[in-house]
Amino acid sequence: MPDGSIDRLKARLVAKGYTQIPGLDYTDTFSPIIKATTVRVVLSLAVTNKWPLRQLDVKNAFLNGHLTEQVYMEQPPGYIDPRFPNHICQLKKALHGLKQAPRAWFQRFSSFLTQLGFYCSRADTSLFVFHRKSDIIYLLLYVDDIIITGNNSSLLHSFTCKLHFEFATKDLGSLSYFLGLEATSTTDGLFISQLKYARDILTRAQLLDSKPVHTPMVVSQHLSSDGSIFSDPTLYRSLVGALQYLTITCPDIAHAVNSVSQFLHSPTNDHFLAVKRILRYVKGTLHFGLTFRSSATPTTLVAYSDADWAGCLDTRRSTSGYSIYLGNNLVSWSAKKQPIVSRSSCESEYRALALTAAELLWLTHLLCDLKVSLPQWPLLLCDNKSAIFLSSNPVSHKRAKHVELDYHFLRELVLADKLRTQYVPSHLQVVDIFTKSVPKALFQFFWSKLNISSNPTFSLRGGVEDHQP
Repeated sequence: MPDGSIDRLKARLVAKGYTQIPGLDYTDTFSPIIKATTVRVVLSLAVTNKWPLRQLDVKNAFLNGHLTEQVYMEQPPGYIDPRFPNHICQLKKALHGLKQAPRAWFQRFSSFLTQLGFYCSRADTSLFVFHRKSDIIYLLLYVDDIIITGNNSSLLHSFTCKLHFEFATKDLGSLSYFLGLEATSTTDGLFISQLKYARDILTRAQLLDSKPVHTPMVVSQHLSSDGSIFSDPTLYRSLVGALQYLTITCPDIAHAVNSVSQFLHSPTNDHFLAVKRILRYVKGTLHFGLTFRSSATPTTLVAYSDADWAGCLDTRRSTSGYSIYLGNNLVSWSAKKQPIVSRSSCESEYRALALTAAELLWLTHLLCDLKVSLPQWPLLLCDNKSAIFLSSNPVSHKRAKHVELDYHFLRELVLADKLRTQYVPSHLQVVDIFTKSVPKALFQFFWSKLNISSNPTFSLRGGVEDHQP
């Protein structure tokens, strides 16, 4: 539960999946799960259209999957048939512990939805859409957790009843707690955060009573592999992995987390100090999260793209970053080191533009599956005029003849009028927060542009954790 309490206790029969042999008693095991960006897009659309958001939970979901392979299991201890103590069980349905159990459950659930008239999104296979005339339903699936929304309340109720009849499900009511994300309805939209999850990380690191800082990283800091090795690399990897999941609602720590994630193989004491600074920043922003509000242009896509040229001291590779808004709501962002070295700032910015264009293209496909039409092609903003010129002018091929051909798909999109590029001044380039550590004043300005705000239901008590960065 969001407050840390236990809702109920469970006991399960678990098969010894570690004894299975690939190709003999299992083949495919991968089961798709909903992408965080898809969740934010659907939340943005639901808030804009003022649709209800409901949450469901499937009880013992893996037990519903049908097995296509022959799988045998020993009789469980305590439940051995005295008449046939040496007999074994042939499984017809999946059990917890089987390697193919997640896959079998997803196939069972998706086939049921297909029979009801849903179709699976091509952009995200864990998104299901029902569209008939003017009625529409969105369903998001993450293993056994479900979010549904739509424009027809009676149709949602009818579908929920069919789901209850087919599977043992629990209706959790309005969306409140989903995969560690806490959702709170506000007067003008929806607020999501990870307060409990962030507290758990701080408790694990013994920093719950630490003094907060205003930025997650020291200004102009560039981490390197030099230094004395940290004594507890397991703790380092555990904390960094937890922080990676925290970025789902905390885009302001994306660059800092990306920086410390590059040294998981051999962390040093300096790297752990950087992790502790991130946690101290999290301590001061515990009650902050993303806000989704309705906007005047709810279906326009605007993206900011930027790159920090040769920012890595060890490899001299650049860091790409982007932030994408659907209307006024931030739905996608990234901070990622480029795979190869760029010979100029223009080249690094051009590669960042191509990365952002790929994400924009995927978002347009996602919105198409959601039956949302874009009033105009997405707008891509960049603060490097040379990169913008390179994206639309093939004459400058001499300066970019060494750039891989797949990056030039950006130019094809621009020439086909499927993407618009435009210059944005550097002081308005919000993506700087994803590519480099910036001073406090600039960090606060960019921070405000990411739609990060305090929980409106939280009453400020003047504690150290209630300050704004």
